[in-house]
Amino acid sequence: MAAKTFMMTYTYVPDMLERRTPHRPAHLAHLEAARDGGLLLLAGAYADPVDGALFVCEAEGPGEILAWLANDPYNLAGLIRGTTVREINVAVRR
Repeated sequence: MAAKTFMMTYTYVPDMLERRTPHRPAHLAHLEAARDGGLLLLAGAYADPVDGALFVCEAEGPGEILAWLANDPYNLAGLIRGTTVREINVAVRR
């Protein structure tokens, strides 16, 4: 089965900037490992306010992305209030 492209969003807990500090290095390492493994194409938190994040992933299905999410240090610390995963039809790719 060929990889498909997905958009995933996180909704963060209030006061995320303060609450994420002890978990940020492990979260960034988790993102880098997903990038290096080919799952993650792009990731970034919303700028102002910092109340969520956006990810673009390539996976065989949403289950692969949700399994990755389950091990995100932010998720394990209870900092993610909600998430969505949607397949997208890519019109233009760099």
